[in-house]
Amino acid sequence: MSAIPVSDVDLYTPGARADPYSIYKELRALGPVVHLSRYDLYALPRYQEVRAALMDWRTFSSARGVFVDPDMNAQLEGITLCSDPPEHTAMRAVLGRPLRQDRMRDVTPTIEAEAERIVAELVERGRFDAATELAEHLPMAVVSDLVGLPDRGRDKMLEWAAAMWDMQGPANERFTKAAPVVEEFMDYVVHEAVPGRIDPDGWAANLHQAADRGELPREKCPALMLDYVTPSLDTTILAITNAIALFAQHPYQWGLLRADRSLIPHAINESLRLETPVPQFSRVLTEDHEIDGVALPAGSRVALLYGSANRDERHYPDPERFDITRRPSDHLAFGRGEHVCVGMHLARVEMGTLLDRLADRVSRFETVSSRPLLNNGLRGLEHLEVTVSV
Repeated sequence: MSAIPVSDVDLYTPGARADPYSIYKELRALGPVVHLSRYDLYALPRYQEVRAALMDWRTFSSARGVFVDPDMNAQLEGITLCSDPPEHTAMRAVLGRPLRQDRMRDVTPTIEAEAERIVAELVERGRFDAATELAEHLPMAVVSDLVGLPDRGRDKMLEWAAAMWDMQGPANERFTKAAPVVEEFMDYVVHEAVPGRIDPDGWAANLHQAADRGELPREKCPALMLDYVTPSLDTTILAITNAIALFAQHPYQWGLLRADRSLIPHAINESLRLETPVPQFSRVLTEDHEIDGVALPAGSRVALLYGSANRDERHYPDPERFDITRRPSDHLAFGRGEHVCVGMHLARVEMGTLLDRLADRVSRFETVSSRPLLNNGLRGLEHLEVTVSV
């Protein structure tokens, strides 16, 4: 058996959160498995091993949590993200009903109308923040209505979602600051986001209605609401912002998209591959397991580095090049297997509609300034001020 290389790199410093790619490259060069001694994690930095782990939930279990901090993992056991089949399958069936691909036609007209309105307004101004004014608009305008939360919850959704992602990392300063915000969120979903106060036609109400039919335990409803709020906001907002930043850096690629709108799905995949909003989750081995000659014992916590795998030179030629003709539909930004992102169809509709409307009106983006988001569970830009040429 091969010895496991060890690294004391910290993936949660401000520098690593802002730009982890040189670290990922070093980890990939070390081997298919690297022991991250600082957090006692076994990291998988390469594409083949990450994809194989995602497709093998029996060995790489989510049931003991998918975050870093042991206490946080213990608290989250049993939610959709932190469960395995058959429990996971039952919850996901209820959670995913309004998010199925065939249901997107119900929300697409609203998304298209909102996209047309916000793009026209911002392009008319000529200068705007692509993160806070463009990318936030559709997820906030559409998702908040679809979930059907009371007004106070809608105002706090972004703050709560970002705090939940900060809890994905180790117990550092960001984690500690996020804890009371997450506690406020949980108090809200338990006591305020309840039948009688939520939109009876919204996604949140659907969860309680499913519990009435016996499809899931009623006590699961508050935690399942996290699955609507947390993954539906920041991840899509960052994905949209990252795409605009890439097109600003690569105007030729924007020209290709404007000339051929059939490239929009491939542009979405390529931007998600190159700038993955959720760069990692973890799993726990249910049995002794060998990965490319490396033996790992049962009970090991294994970090699946999506952000690194999506730039693996063993899988993608010239992986740091942004090329919307690449067509990387096998990227891992949405995960794979049992835990593939339940909201990916909605995210694609939002991203694709915005890119299409922008392509109607914008000939070129130019970056004025940007600031990276520093969050334990997310990667992208918190602000991206751009000017546009029509």
